[in-house]
Amino acid sequence: MKRASHVPGIDAGDAERASLEELAELARSAGAQVAGSIFQMRDKIDPATVIGRGKIEEVKIEADLHKAPLIVFDRNLSPTQLRNLEKGTECRVIDRTQLILDIFARHARSREGQLQVELAQLNYSLPRLAGSEKQLSRQAGGIGTRGPGEQKLETDRRRIRDRISKISKAIEAVRKQRSLRRETRQATPLGTVALVGYTNAGKSTLFNALSRAGVLVSSKMFATLDPTVRAVRLPSNRRVLLSDTVGFIRDLPPGLIAAFRATLEEVQESALILHVTDISNPHHTEQDAEVEKILKDLGVADRPRLHVLNKIDRLTPEEASSANGRKNSARVSGLTGEGLEELLKRIDEAMPVDPLLHLHFTLPLANGRAIALVHAMGRVLHSEVRDSAMDIEAEIPESVARQLRIGPAQTSA
Repeated sequence: MKRASHVPGIDAGDAERASLEELAELARSAGAQVAGSIFQMRDKIDPATVIGRGKIEEVKIEADLHKAPLIVFDRNLSPTQLRNLEKGTECRVIDRTQLILDIFARHARSREGQLQVELAQLNYSLPRLAGSEKQLSRQAGGIGTRGPGEQKLETDRRRIRDRISKISKAIEAVRKQRSLRRETRQATPLGTVALVGYTNAGKSTLFNALSRAGVLVSSKMFATLDPTVRAVRLPSNRRVLLSDTVGFIRDLPPGLIAAFRATLEEVQESALILHVTDISNPHHTEQDAEVEKILKDLGVADRPRLHVLNKIDRLTPEEASSANGRKNSARVSGLTGEGLEELLKRIDEAMPVDPLLHLHFTLPLANGRAIALVHAMGRVLHSEVRDSAMDIEAEIPESVARQLRIGPAQTSA
């Protein structure tokens, strides 16, 4: 595979080259072999070809040399630019969005995920049908009349719009079902903790380590597309729901964000967000900034959050000790398990849902169910049998205290 890239602006540094390297990883995740790359700096984008006619010839020579049938641009291209680039290079050309859509199509497993991918692909392709309009309309025989080519274009557009409408309705139906399931979950006072982060930050590995869920772990980008929720018990014995979500990436088109609102809804409904960072990645600061942008777009920038510095096993001891995240950060390795106990404690402290109450109360020994519930859902600090009752000092969730009708300075009979 041959890929060409244009990065706008005069000052192109490490961040721009990192974007090009990221494109190579995306290509490999799509199953391609990367034969080479071209990095170009321009003061101004060529509106017709992005890279200019002289550069097109250079790209064509490189593609011919490597016998590459495909060129990927590290930017989103207009229909006209795509058409001109394919004509000039005599190769198939795709842009960054098309590449990401291809990866999404490979990794979507659930029915909803597959529908969302197809919807995003159709919304992407619809405006690009116009590129064929001029060529098709030449088949028309009469002047001032609609020719057969244009009729075919309008038919294609109508079919795509009809399919978009059908898929949108199907997704909405699935979304309502998921909403009902979420309401059922919320009937039990369990807060949701959502894992977010840049793609390939190690979220699924961390998710498995915390929940023992056995979710697919892959070094390929966007290996996780479908939302996965598992219950996790915290040190206080409280249970929370942990949600794994799709990875974020720079310049992710708004249409793709909208398409994968299934996992993003879990973020919007969460009580606590774990922002997972691959601390071993030299560009993690720029990646974190992209995550912040998307969290802001989702309206959850002010949600309680823990910054999880993942993959510390890849750092030297000196690098690991000096690694600094934002406030409320924790250093962990989802792979080795280092720091996970401390992370669970931090989650326990930060969870705003169903807070822990430190209570001193008495329960009748005959009420074995209530005593068992306290031990199962809370943390007993001290207990002592007195006559036919048990004197208990414990930290228990507020919901359990309400269920047992226990409150500060109260005794349950």
